[in-house]
Amino acid sequence: MCPRTLPAEPRLAEGRPMSSVFDDLEIGATAETSRLCREEDLIVFANASGNFNPLTVPDQDGDGDGVPEAVAPAMWVASLISSVLGNKLPGPGMRYRAQSLFFRAPVLAGETVVARVKLLEKKADRVVRLETIVETQGGRRLLDGEAEVIAPETRIMLDAANVPGLLVQRHVHFERMILRAEPLPPFPTAVVAPEEPDALAGTILGAEHTLITPLLIGDPDRIAAAAAEKGIDLAPYEIIAEPHHKAAAACAVRLVHEGRAKAIMKGHLHTDVLLSAILKKDGGLRGTRRLSHVFVMDVPGLDHPLFISDAAINIAPDLKTKADITQNAIDLALAIGVTMPKVGILSAVETVNPAIPSTLDAAILSKMAERGQITGGLVDGPLAMDNAVDLAAARTKGIISKVAGQADILIVPNMEAGNMLAKQLTYLAHADAGGIVMGAQCPVILNSRADNDKARLASCAIAALLVGATA
Repeated sequence: MCPRTLPAEPRLAEGRPMSSVFDDLEIGATAETSRLCREEDLIVFANASGNFNPLTVPDQDGDGDGVPEAVAPAMWVASLISSVLGNKLPGPGMRYRAQSLFFRAPVLAGETVVARVKLLEKKADRVVRLETIVETQGGRRLLDGEAEVIAPETRIMLDAANVPGLLVQRHVHFERMILRAEPLPPFPTAVVAPEEPDALAGTILGAEHTLITPLLIGDPDRIAAAAAEKGIDLAPYEIIAEPHHKAAAACAVRLVHEGRAKAIMKGHLHTDVLLSAILKKDGGLRGTRRLSHVFVMDVPGLDHPLFISDAAINIAPDLKTKADITQNAIDLALAIGVTMPKVGILSAVETVNPAIPSTLDAAILSKMAERGQITGGLVDGPLAMDNAVDLAAARTKGIISKVAGQADILIVPNMEAGNMLAKQLTYLAHADAGGIVMGAQCPVILNSRADNDKARLASCAIAALLVGATA
Protein backbone atom coordinates (compact mmCIF):
# COMPACT_ATOMS: atom_id res chain seq x y z
CA MET A 1 0.00 0.00 0.00
CA CYS A 2 2.89 2.34 0.76
CA PRO A 3 5.71 1.61 -1.69
CA ARG A 4 9.21 2.77 -0.93
CA THR A 5 9.39 6.25 -2.40
CA LEU A 6 13.16 6.33 -2.21
CA PRO A 7 14.58 3.00 -3.33
CA ALA A 8 18.28 2.44 -2.98
CA GLU A 9 19.60 4.21 -6.06
CA PRO A 10 21.00 3.57 -8.53
CA ARG A 11 19.50 0.16 -9.26
CA LEU A 12 21.75 -1.31 -11.94
CA ALA A 13 20.32 -2.99 -15.03
CA GLU A 14 22.78 -5.86 -14.72
CA GLY A 15 21.45 -6.79 -11.29
CA ARG A 16 23.92 -7.28 -8.44
CA PRO A 17 27.10 -5.29 -9.19
CA MET A 18 30.52 -6.59 -8.15
CA SER A 19 33.53 -4.44 -7.39
CA SER A 20 36.68 -4.42 -9.52
CA VAL A 21 39.88 -5.17 -7.63
CA PHE A 22 42.87 -2.90 -8.20
CA ASP A 23 44.73 -5.22 -10.57
CA ASP A 24 41.74 -5.46 -12.95
CA LEU A 25 41.28 -1.70 -13.32
CA GLU A 26 42.30 -0.19 -16.65
CA ILE A 27 43.25 3.42 -17.35
CA GLY A 28 40.47 5.08 -19.33
CA ALA A 29 37.69 2.91 -17.90
CA THR A 30 34.42 4.82 -17.45
CA ALA A 31 31.13 4.42 -15.63
CA GLU A 32 28.04 6.52 -15.14
CA THR A 33 24.63 6.58 -13.56
CA SER A 34 21.59 8.81 -13.98
CA ARG A 35 19.01 9.91 -11.49
CA LEU A 36 15.86 11.99 -11.54
CA CYS A 37 16.15 14.78 -8.98
CA ARG A 38 12.93 14.60 -6.97
CA GLU A 39 11.56 16.84 -4.27
CA GLU A 40 11.64 13.85 -1.94
CA ASP A 41 15.42 13.62 -2.46
CA LEU A 42 15.83 17.22 -1.32
CA ILE A 43 13.69 16.63 1.77
CA VAL A 44 15.73 13.57 2.74
CA PHE A 45 18.98 15.44 2.18
CA ALA A 46 17.78 18.35 4.32
CA ASN A 47 16.94 16.00 7.17
CA ALA A 48 20.13 13.96 6.83
CA SER A 49 22.47 16.95 6.56
CA GLY A 50 20.62 19.41 8.79
CA ASN A 51 20.78 21.96 5.97
CA PHE A 52 17.30 23.53 5.79
CA ASN A 53 18.22 26.32 3.40
CA PRO A 54 14.80 27.46 2.06
CA LEU A 55 16.25 27.65 -1.45
CA THR A 56 16.71 23.89 -1.38
CA VAL A 57 13.64 22.72 0.57
CA PRO A 58 10.53 22.10 -1.55
CA ASP A 59 7.50 24.36 -0.99
CA GLN A 60 9.72 27.07 0.54
CA ASP A 61 10.32 30.47 -1.04
CA GLY A 62 14.02 31.03 -0.47
CA ASP A 63 14.46 34.35 -2.27
CA GLY A 64 11.16 36.11 -1.58
CA ASP A 65 9.87 36.10 -5.17
CA GLY A 66 6.71 34.19 -4.24
CA VAL A 67 7.79 31.03 -6.09
CA PRO A 68 9.22 27.96 -4.31
CA GLU A 69 12.61 27.16 -5.82
CA ALA A 70 13.41 23.50 -4.97
CA VAL A 71 17.05 23.95 -6.03
CA ALA A 72 19.08 20.82 -5.39
CA PRO A 73 21.85 21.43 -2.80
CA ALA A 74 25.27 21.40 -4.43
CA MET A 75 26.45 18.63 -2.12
CA TRP A 76 23.46 16.48 -3.10
CA VAL A 77 24.61 16.79 -6.70
CA ALA A 78 28.17 15.90 -5.60
CA SER A 79 26.88 12.86 -3.72
CA LEU A 80 25.89 11.29 -7.02
CA ILE A 81 29.59 10.89 -7.80
CA SER A 82 29.95 8.62 -4.80
CA SER A 83 27.09 6.47 -6.12
CA VAL A 84 29.08 5.75 -9.29
CA LEU A 85 32.30 5.12 -7.36
CA GLY A 86 30.64 2.96 -4.72
CA ASN A 87 28.42 0.97 -7.07
CA LYS A 88 30.30 0.71 -10.37
CA LEU A 89 33.89 1.94 -10.63
CA PRO A 90 35.77 0.70 -8.72
CA GLY A 91 32.57 -0.44 -6.99
CA PRO A 92 31.53 -1.95 -3.66
CA GLY A 93 34.23 -1.83 -1.01
CA MET A 94 35.97 1.33 -2.28
CA ARG A 95 37.03 4.02 0.24
CA TYR A 96 37.30 7.74 -0.42
CA ARG A 97 40.61 9.57 0.09
CA ALA A 98 39.93 12.94 -1.56
CA GLN A 99 37.48 14.77 -3.80
CA SER A 100 37.84 18.14 -5.52
CA LEU A 101 34.68 19.88 -6.72
CA PHE A 102 33.96 22.89 -8.90
CA PHE A 103 30.26 23.78 -9.05
CA ARG A 104 29.20 25.33 -12.34
CA ALA A 105 25.38 25.48 -12.38
CA PRO A 106 22.35 24.61 -10.23
CA VAL A 107 19.81 21.90 -10.92
CA LEU A 108 16.10 21.91 -10.05
CA ALA A 109 13.80 19.17 -8.83
CA GLY A 110 12.33 17.45 -11.86
CA GLU A 111 15.56 17.41 -13.89
CA THR A 112 17.50 14.23 -14.64
CA VAL A 113 21.21 14.35 -13.86
CA VAL A 114 24.02 12.09 -15.01
CA ALA A 115 27.16 11.42 -12.95
CA ARG A 116 30.27 10.09 -14.79
CA VAL A 117 33.71 8.97 -13.71
CA LYS A 118 36.81 8.12 -15.73
CA LEU A 119 39.89 6.33 -14.41
CA LEU A 120 42.94 8.57 -14.92
CA GLU A 121 45.73 7.00 -12.87
CA LYS A 122 46.63 3.99 -10.73
CA LYS A 123 48.91 4.68 -7.77
CA ALA A 124 50.57 2.71 -5.00
CA ASP A 125 48.58 1.11 -2.19
CA ARG A 126 45.55 0.52 -4.47
CA VAL A 127 44.89 4.25 -4.81
CA VAL A 128 43.21 5.34 -8.06
CA ARG A 129 42.56 8.84 -9.41
CA LEU A 130 39.39 9.52 -11.40
CA GLU A 131 37.86 12.41 -13.29
CA THR A 132 34.38 13.20 -11.93
CA ILE A 133 31.63 15.03 -13.83
CA VAL A 134 27.92 15.64 -13.23
CA GLU A 135 25.71 17.02 -16.01
CA THR A 136 22.03 17.30 -16.76
CA GLN A 137 20.61 14.84 -19.22
CA GLY A 138 20.69 17.66 -21.76
CA GLY A 139 24.44 18.16 -21.30
CA ARG A 140 24.52 21.21 -19.00
CA ARG A 141 27.62 20.87 -16.81
CA LEU A 142 26.76 21.02 -13.12
CA LEU A 143 30.12 20.21 -11.56
CA ASP A 144 33.48 18.65 -12.28
CA GLY A 145 36.57 17.66 -10.31
CA GLU A 146 38.72 14.71 -9.39
CA ALA A 147 38.50 11.92 -6.85
CA GLU A 148 41.08 9.69 -5.20
CA VAL A 149 39.78 6.44 -3.81
CA ILE A 150 41.20 3.17 -2.53
CA ALA A 151 40.09 0.27 -4.69
CA PRO A 152 38.82 -2.85 -2.89
CA GLU A 153 41.29 -5.61 -2.19
CA THR A 154 38.77 -8.40 -2.85
CA ARG A 155 35.65 -8.61 -4.95
CA ILE A 156 32.51 -7.62 -3.05
CA MET A 157 28.93 -8.22 -4.17
CA LEU A 158 26.23 -5.57 -3.69
CA ASP A 159 22.50 -6.20 -3.62
CA ALA A 160 20.84 -2.80 -3.36
CA ALA A 161 17.48 -4.43 -2.64
CA ASN A 162 18.77 -5.27 0.86
CA VAL A 163 19.16 -1.59 1.74
CA PRO A 164 16.11 -0.31 3.70
CA GLY A 165 13.97 2.18 1.81
CA LEU A 166 12.64 5.50 3.02
CA LEU A 167 9.14 6.91 3.01
CA VAL A 168 8.75 10.69 2.95
CA GLN A 169 5.63 11.77 4.82
CA ARG A 170 4.30 14.34 2.37
CA HIS A 171 0.67 14.98 1.54
CA VAL A 172 0.97 16.43 -1.94
CA HIS A 173 -2.50 15.41 -3.08
CA PHE A 174 -4.24 17.47 -0.41
CA GLU A 175 -1.92 20.38 -1.14
CA ARG A 176 -2.93 20.25 -4.80
CA MET A 177 -6.64 20.02 -3.96
CA ILE A 178 -6.40 23.07 -1.73
CA LEU A 179 -4.54 25.03 -4.42
CA ARG A 180 -7.22 24.09 -6.98
CA ALA A 181 -10.07 25.03 -4.66
CA GLU A 182 -8.75 28.37 -3.34
CA PRO A 183 -9.47 30.37 -6.53
CA LEU A 184 -13.13 29.23 -6.49
CA PRO A 185 -15.71 31.54 -4.88
CA PRO A 186 -16.14 30.62 -1.19
CA PHE A 187 -19.45 28.87 -0.62
CA PRO A 188 -21.71 29.53 2.38
CA THR A 189 -21.52 26.65 4.84
CA ALA A 190 -23.77 26.02 7.81
CA VAL A 191 -21.46 24.87 10.61
CA VAL A 192 -23.35 23.03 13.32
CA ALA A 193 -22.14 23.44 16.92
CA PRO A 194 -18.54 24.68 16.42
CA GLU A 195 -18.34 24.90 20.19
CA GLU A 196 -14.97 23.29 20.82
CA PRO A 197 -11.60 24.87 19.94
CA ASP A 198 -10.56 22.33 17.29
CA ALA A 199 -13.96 22.30 15.59
CA LEU A 200 -14.02 26.09 15.41
CA ALA A 201 -10.38 26.37 14.32
CA GLY A 202 -10.94 23.99 11.41
CA THR A 203 -13.90 26.05 10.29
CA ILE A 204 -12.00 29.34 10.44
CA LEU A 205 -9.05 27.77 8.63
CA GLY A 206 -11.36 26.96 5.73
CA ALA A 207 -12.59 30.55 5.74
CA GLU A 208 -9.06 31.99 5.85
CA HIS A 209 -8.20 29.95 2.76
CA THR A 210 -11.28 31.43 1.03
CA LEU A 211 -12.87 28.00 0.68
CA ILE A 212 -16.01 28.58 2.75
CA THR A 213 -18.07 31.39 4.23
CA PRO A 214 -19.11 29.91 7.58
CA LEU A 215 -22.46 30.45 9.26
CA LEU A 216 -21.82 29.45 12.88
CA ILE A 217 -24.86 27.78 14.47
CA GLY A 218 -24.72 26.97 18.17
CA ASP A 219 -24.38 28.31 21.68
CA PRO A 220 -22.82 31.79 21.34
CA ASP A 221 -21.13 31.59 24.74
CA ARG A 222 -19.48 28.24 23.96
CA ILE A 223 -18.42 29.46 20.52
CA ALA A 224 -16.92 32.59 22.08
CA ALA A 225 -15.05 30.52 24.67
CA ALA A 226 -13.63 28.27 21.94
CA ALA A 227 -12.58 31.34 19.96
CA ALA A 228 -10.86 32.86 22.98
CA GLU A 229 -8.88 29.66 23.58
CA LYS A 230 -7.65 29.67 19.96
CA GLY A 231 -7.22 33.43 19.66
CA ILE A 232 -9.85 33.69 16.92
CA ASP A 233 -11.60 36.97 16.08
CA LEU A 234 -15.27 36.17 15.50
CA ALA A 235 -16.20 39.64 14.25
CA PRO A 236 -16.19 38.70 10.52
CA TYR A 237 -18.52 35.71 11.01
CA GLU A 238 -22.27 35.40 11.43
CA ILE A 239 -23.37 33.52 14.54
CA ILE A 240 -26.87 32.04 14.73
CA ALA A 241 -27.82 31.41 18.35
CA GLU A 242 -29.15 27.88 18.84
CA PRO A 243 -27.80 26.19 21.98
CA HIS A 244 -29.51 22.82 21.44
CA HIS A 245 -27.75 20.49 19.00
CA LYS A 246 -30.89 18.95 17.57
CA ALA A 247 -32.33 22.37 16.83
CA ALA A 248 -28.97 23.58 15.46
CA ALA A 249 -28.90 20.67 13.00
CA ALA A 250 -32.45 21.45 11.91
CA CYS A 251 -31.45 25.10 11.45
CA ALA A 252 -28.59 24.07 9.14
CA VAL A 253 -30.99 22.02 7.01
CA ARG A 254 -33.38 24.96 6.85
CA LEU A 255 -30.58 27.30 5.70
CA VAL A 256 -29.86 24.96 2.79
CA HIS A 257 -33.54 24.92 1.77
CA GLU A 258 -33.61 28.71 1.96
CA GLY A 259 -30.57 28.95 -0.29
CA ARG A 260 -28.44 30.62 2.38
CA ALA A 261 -26.08 27.63 2.65
CA LYS A 262 -24.67 25.30 0.01
CA ALA A 263 -23.08 22.83 2.41
CA ILE A 264 -23.25 21.65 6.00
CA MET A 265 -20.26 21.05 8.27
CA LYS A 266 -20.29 19.00 11.46
CA GLY A 267 -18.91 20.74 14.52
CA HIS A 268 -18.84 19.29 18.03
CA LEU A 269 -21.99 17.17 18.09
CA HIS A 270 -22.87 13.53 17.56
CA THR A 271 -22.97 12.48 13.92
CA ASP A 272 -26.33 10.74 14.33
CA VAL A 273 -27.93 13.99 15.55
CA LEU A 274 -26.80 15.80 12.42
CA LEU A 275 -27.73 12.96 10.06
CA SER A 276 -31.18 12.59 11.65
CA ALA A 277 -32.00 16.14 10.61
CA ILE A 278 -30.65 15.57 7.10
CA LEU A 279 -32.53 12.27 6.65
CA LYS A 280 -35.95 13.48 7.82
CA LYS A 281 -38.58 12.49 5.25
CA ASP A 282 -40.31 15.83 5.63
CA GLY A 283 -38.01 18.82 5.36
CA GLY A 284 -34.74 16.90 5.29
CA LEU A 285 -32.11 16.82 2.57
CA ARG A 286 -32.56 13.34 1.17
CA GLY A 287 -31.40 12.91 -2.41
CA THR A 288 -32.16 10.24 -4.96
CA ARG A 289 -29.54 7.86 -3.54
CA ARG A 290 -28.60 6.50 -0.14
CA LEU A 291 -26.27 8.70 1.85
CA SER A 292 -22.73 7.40 2.08
CA HIS A 293 -19.46 8.71 3.45
CA VAL A 294 -16.38 8.89 1.24
CA PHE A 295 -12.93 9.13 2.80
CA VAL A 296 -10.34 10.83 0.62
CA MET A 297 -6.95 9.61 1.80
CA ASP A 298 -3.61 11.25 1.06
CA VAL A 299 -1.24 8.30 1.59
CA PRO A 300 2.50 9.07 1.56
CA GLY A 301 4.16 7.14 -1.25
CA LEU A 302 0.94 6.64 -3.25
CA ASP A 303 0.88 8.61 -6.49
CA HIS A 304 -2.84 9.39 -6.39
CA PRO A 305 -5.50 10.15 -3.77
CA LEU A 306 -7.28 7.06 -2.47
CA PHE A 307 -11.06 7.01 -1.93
CA ILE A 308 -12.60 4.62 0.61
CA SER A 309 -16.34 4.07 1.05
CA ASP A 310 -18.36 3.51 3.13
CA ALA A 311 -16.60 3.66 6.47
CA ALA A 312 -18.94 5.85 8.51
CA ILE A 313 -22.65 5.56 7.71
CA ASN A 314 -23.92 2.29 6.20
CA ILE A 315 -23.17 -0.51 8.64
CA ALA A 316 -23.97 -3.59 6.52
CA PRO A 317 -25.07 -2.34 3.11
CA ASP A 318 -27.11 -4.53 0.79
CA LEU A 319 -26.48 -4.70 -2.95
CA LYS A 320 -28.67 -1.71 -3.83
CA THR A 321 -26.97 0.40 -1.18
CA LYS A 322 -23.54 -0.68 -2.41
CA ALA A 323 -24.49 0.46 -5.90
CA ASP A 324 -25.34 3.90 -4.48
CA ILE A 325 -22.12 3.92 -2.43
CA THR A 326 -20.12 3.13 -5.57
CA GLN A 327 -21.83 5.80 -7.69
CA ASN A 328 -21.43 8.41 -4.94
CA ALA A 329 -17.70 7.70 -4.70
CA ILE A 330 -17.27 7.89 -8.48
CA ASP A 331 -19.11 11.22 -8.60
CA LEU A 332 -16.84 12.67 -5.92
CA ALA A 333 -13.68 11.41 -7.65
CA LEU A 334 -14.82 12.98 -10.92
CA ALA A 335 -15.50 16.29 -9.16
CA ILE A 336 -12.03 16.28 -7.63
CA GLY A 337 -10.46 15.74 -11.04
CA VAL A 338 -9.93 11.99 -11.49
CA THR A 339 -10.69 11.49 -15.19
CA MET A 340 -11.84 7.86 -15.19
CA PRO A 341 -11.90 6.55 -11.62
CA LYS A 342 -10.88 2.93 -11.21
CA VAL A 343 -13.09 1.25 -8.60
CA GLY A 344 -12.05 -1.91 -6.78
CA ILE A 345 -14.86 -3.75 -4.98
CA LEU A 346 -13.10 -5.37 -2.04
CA SER A 347 -13.54 -8.76 -0.46
CA ALA A 348 -11.26 -11.25 1.27
CA VAL A 349 -10.51 -13.01 -2.04
CA GLU A 350 -10.48 -12.15 -5.72
CA THR A 351 -12.69 -15.02 -6.89
CA VAL A 352 -16.44 -15.41 -6.57
CA ASN A 353 -17.28 -17.69 -3.66
CA PRO A 354 -20.94 -18.24 -2.70
CA ALA A 355 -19.83 -18.74 0.90
CA ILE A 356 -18.58 -15.13 0.96
CA PRO A 357 -21.54 -12.87 0.11
CA SER A 358 -19.36 -9.83 -0.55
CA THR A 359 -17.77 -11.62 -3.53
CA LEU A 360 -21.22 -12.07 -5.07
CA ASP A 361 -22.07 -8.40 -4.54
CA ALA A 362 -18.74 -7.39 -6.08
CA ALA A 363 -19.31 -9.47 -9.20
CA ILE A 364 -22.81 -8.06 -9.62
CA LEU A 365 -21.61 -4.48 -9.18
CA SER A 366 -18.99 -5.07 -11.87
CA LYS A 367 -21.67 -6.34 -14.24
CA MET A 368 -23.93 -3.39 -13.36
CA ALA A 369 -21.15 -1.04 -14.39
CA GLU A 370 -20.72 -2.94 -17.67
CA ARG A 371 -24.43 -2.48 -18.36
CA GLY A 372 -24.43 1.24 -17.58
CA GLN A 373 -26.23 1.01 -14.24
CA ILE A 374 -23.15 2.53 -12.60
CA THR A 375 -21.47 5.21 -14.69
CA GLY A 376 -18.40 7.39 -14.83
CA GLY A 377 -15.76 4.87 -13.77
CA LEU A 378 -14.25 1.44 -14.32
CA VAL A 379 -15.54 -1.08 -11.78
CA ASP A 380 -14.07 -4.50 -11.06
CA GLY A 381 -14.43 -7.05 -8.31
CA PRO A 382 -14.15 -9.02 -6.25
CA LEU A 383 -10.60 -7.91 -5.52
CA ALA A 384 -8.57 -8.62 -2.40
CA MET A 385 -6.79 -5.62 -0.92
CA ASP A 386 -3.37 -6.60 -2.23
CA ASN A 387 -4.36 -7.09 -5.84
CA ALA A 388 -6.56 -3.99 -5.79
CA VAL A 389 -3.65 -1.64 -5.05
CA ASP A 390 -0.50 -3.50 -6.12
CA LEU A 391 0.18 -4.40 -9.76
CA ALA A 392 2.71 -7.08 -8.86
CA ALA A 393 0.20 -8.81 -6.61
CA ALA A 394 -2.45 -8.66 -9.34
CA ARG A 395 -0.07 -10.14 -11.90
CA THR A 396 0.97 -12.90 -9.51
CA LYS A 397 -2.68 -13.90 -9.21
CA GLY A 398 -3.08 -13.75 -13.01
CA ILE A 399 -5.73 -11.02 -12.84
CA ILE A 400 -6.22 -9.21 -16.14
CA SER A 401 -8.05 -5.98 -15.40
CA LYS A 402 -7.85 -2.23 -15.96
CA VAL A 403 -8.58 -1.76 -12.26
CA ALA A 404 -6.53 -4.41 -10.46
CA GLY A 405 -3.36 -3.04 -8.94
CA GLN A 406 -4.27 0.58 -9.61
CA ALA A 407 -7.61 1.26 -7.95
CA ASP A 408 -8.45 4.89 -7.13
CA ILE A 409 -11.56 3.93 -5.17
CA LEU A 410 -11.97 1.04 -2.73
CA ILE A 411 -15.52 -0.04 -1.93
CA VAL A 412 -15.46 -2.04 1.28
CA PRO A 413 -17.88 -4.87 2.23
CA ASN A 414 -19.16 -3.12 5.36
CA MET A 415 -18.55 -0.20 7.69
CA GLU A 416 -16.30 -2.19 10.03
CA ALA A 417 -13.88 -3.08 7.25
CA GLY A 418 -13.86 0.47 5.90
CA ASN A 419 -13.37 2.08 9.28
CA MET A 420 -10.47 -0.22 10.13
CA LEU A 421 -8.86 0.31 6.72
CA ALA A 422 -9.06 4.10 6.93
CA LYS A 423 -7.69 4.18 10.47
CA GLN A 424 -4.87 1.78 9.63
CA LEU A 425 -3.82 4.09 6.83
CA THR A 426 -4.04 7.10 9.14
CA TYR A 427 -2.16 5.69 12.11
CA LEU A 428 0.21 3.19 10.52
CA ALA A 429 0.84 4.67 7.06
CA HIS A 430 0.70 8.32 8.21
CA ALA A 431 -2.07 9.20 5.77
CA ASP A 432 -4.19 12.32 6.11
CA ALA A 433 -7.93 11.76 5.72
CA GLY A 434 -10.58 14.18 4.55
CA GLY A 435 -14.01 13.39 3.27
CA ILE A 436 -17.66 14.21 2.98
CA VAL A 437 -21.09 12.62 2.93
CA MET A 438 -22.52 12.15 -0.55
CA GLY A 439 -26.09 11.51 -1.63
CA ALA A 440 -27.76 14.44 0.14
CA GLN A 441 -28.95 17.60 -1.59
CA CYS A 442 -25.70 19.30 -0.57
CA PRO A 443 -22.24 18.19 0.57
CA VAL A 444 -21.99 17.33 4.26
CA ILE A 445 -18.51 17.75 5.75
CA LEU A 446 -17.91 15.29 8.60
CA ASN A 447 -14.75 16.04 10.54
CA SER A 448 -13.45 13.75 13.26
CA ARG A 449 -12.21 15.17 16.55
CA ALA A 450 -8.88 13.47 15.76
CA ASP A 451 -8.46 15.28 12.43
CA ASN A 452 -5.52 17.67 12.14
CA ASP A 453 -5.74 21.09 10.52
CA LYS A 454 -4.60 19.81 7.11
CA ALA A 455 -7.32 17.14 7.09
CA ARG A 456 -10.01 19.66 8.08
CA LEU A 457 -8.81 22.06 5.41
CA ALA A 458 -8.74 19.26 2.84
CA SER A 459 -12.35 18.37 3.64
CA CYS A 460 -13.34 21.98 2.92
CA ALA A 461 -11.37 21.87 -0.35
CA ILE A 462 -13.06 18.59 -1.35
CA ALA A 463 -16.48 20.13 -0.72
CA ALA A 464 -15.49 23.28 -2.63
CA LEU A 465 -14.45 21.25 -5.67
CA LEU A 466 -17.71 19.29 -5.49
CA VAL A 467 -19.80 22.45 -5.22
CA GLY A 468 -17.84 24.00 -8.09
CA ALA A 469 -18.33 20.92 -10.27
CA THR A 470 -22.09 20.80 -9.68
CA ALA A 471 -22.77 24.55 -9.82
